[in-house]
Amino acid sequence: MSSLIRSRAILLIILLSAAALYAQDLNSTRAASIWDNMPHASAAAQVAISPDGTKIAYTDGAHIFLSELAPRAAIKHFAAPNDLPVRDLAWAPDSAHLAFIADLPGDKPAAELYLADAAAIAAARKLADFHGYVSTPRFSPDGKTLAVLFIENMPRVAGALVPMTPPEGIIEEHFYEQRLTTVDLATGAVRQVSPANMYVYEYDWSPDGKSWAATAAHGSGDNNWWIARLYTIDAATGSLHEVFKPKLQIAIPRFSPDGRQIAFIQGIMSDFGSTGGDIFIVPTTGGEARNLTPDMKASASWLTWTSPTQLLFTANIDGDSGIATLSTRGGDMKTIYKKFETFYAGEGQHLSLARDGKMSAVIRTSFAEPPEIWAGPIGDWHKFTNYNANVKPAWGEARNVHWTSDGLRVQGWLLFPRNYDAKKKYPLIVHVHGGPAAACMNYWSPSDGAFSAMEYFELCPNPRGSYGQGEAFTQANVKDFGGGDFRDIMAGIDSLAREYPIDLDRLGMRGHSYGGYMSMWAPTQTNRFKAIVSGAGLSDWLSYYGENDIDEWMIPYFGASVYDDRAVYDKSSPILFVKNVKTPTLILVGDRDGEVPAPQSFEWWHALKTLGVPNQFVVYPNEGHAISQPAHRRDYQVRSMYWFEKWFAK
Repeated sequence: MSSLIRSRAILLIILLSAAALYAQDLNSTRAASIWDNMPHASAAAQVAISPDGTKIAYTDGAHIFLSELAPRAAIKHFAAPNDLPVRDLAWAPDSAHLAFIADLPGDKPAAELYLADAAAIAAARKLADFHGYVSTPRFSPDGKTLAVLFIENMPRVAGALVPMTPPEGIIEEHFYEQRLTTVDLATGAVRQVSPANMYVYEYDWSPDGKSWAATAAHGSGDNNWWIARLYTIDAATGSLHEVFKPKLQIAIPRFSPDGRQIAFIQGIMSDFGSTGGDIFIVPTTGGEARNLTPDMKASASWLTWTSPTQLLFTANIDGDSGIATLSTRGGDMKTIYKKFETFYAGEGQHLSLARDGKMSAVIRTSFAEPPEIWAGPIGDWHKFTNYNANVKPAWGEARNVHWTSDGLRVQGWLLFPRNYDAKKKYPLIVHVHGGPAAACMNYWSPSDGAFSAMEYFELCPNPRGSYGQGEAFTQANVKDFGGGDFRDIMAGIDSLAREYPIDLDRLGMRGHSYGGYMSMWAPTQTNRFKAIVSGAGLSDWLSYYGENDIDEWMIPYFGASVYDDRAVYDKSSPILFVKNVKTPTLILVGDRDGEVPAPQSFEWWHALKTLGVPNQFVVYPNEGHAISQPAHRRDYQVRSMYWFEKWFAK
């Protein structure tokens, strides 16, 4: 072990030991009491409506539930063999069979693929075993074949949010490619079809079942989604035909019903799975892609075809969740549903839609309502589950708020203190979302509600760079991190303080990922904040470029690599302005974070410590970019709440 690695290991042990001791004190705090008494809501992980619109299937991750959509129909449920965790439900075209994946225990991913008869769901038949990570089962149009995405012998779950494999020995790149793989339902034969040197991210069967539309790239799956292209892949031979090379990121490829066109969403997207942008169509044979929504003041998030000339899509519309239809002939866009809420169907899908394009199922949630499954015609849903009939929010009202910054109309969500009294003044916590291409939405969130329960306002702004206002707004922070987006946030604070009783002497900021970056950047630009919490923050763009596993995301935002244009990065690097910082800062990070590696937090902690700025630094072991272990999530939350309470009292 080198001296550097040894010193880092010793430091990590010291930090974790100190954190464990400090956690004993945290348990006796008001923050811990409030958090531990937050309401706990249950939720389905996924819901899927059958193609004929008569049945609904859903899972909570442990069981599968199935029912007719008729009123008061009996709900069947069962656990997978050996009580394995289940996910990725997929209906067959005949609406009589259901496929799902059951994960096997162990340190490395492995799973079984099952097929169940809807009339006898408990008698599910195992189709295949997979040693590696498998996901996204979809039936061929004739119902005889299942396609999946499969990464053979993958040592961890796919994706950049999970803990990265610790480095050791000779360091060299090793790619585990995600391939389109088929399973023959009659024989159980498994065949990897797409090329071994390509990583496939998303796919869709062609109407004739002879090919797929897919987004794919060579090389690292975690890194190269930002440069993925649109292909068709022959289902028999695996041969590729490039259809479209995008300027930015693309997602949700979907064949038209006649197989002649492919629709997709293109825009600047900072994270795979966080989709937003404009809707494009391109001929299946290739050629120029046409933007169907060039002036849309919203961000499309998911789409499907409802006829050869009409698309249905979901979108973030000024902070609301919406559903709209769109003619591929141009114009004629119609919003058919819009509400202050968030809805999703699970497994990256925002809406589960029947073949007729009318019957649907969603999981609906808001700050005021815990998640439940709703089903029926779009916008005329009826509540299907009552998981949380007796669960009520322990926080105040949420309002969709707006203000002006640099001539732009900016939107955000303001959560009121639980026992709001307009005659009193309250602290304000600014919660900056991740991304930056993402958005604060109206959804059930105890982690946000806990600050309301602390008797604080909480503002979650959607500054330039966020979804919800159209693609020009989402791209407005390109080459300007910490510039206009920071001004938007500060303008929001001042605007809301003129309208609501906000105590400007007790301002705090918190955030994770991009929010963690902004929580490092803000105190270099202003001393208005009383306390800061930075989760997985980015302190130094130069060192970050050489440390992270996903550097391709940076080129669209900065125009060049840090080696070719360091100046555009330097003007947004908190570390170069760190001597301005006076604000007490709590720093939190996972030790195996590949998106924003822990050394970024070490740099910030070292600088603050050297400059005498009050701070605390906690590193969570065996965690990636998303802090997932329950004990760590609780510590992260309670420690953040207590940090603000402590410094607001001074």
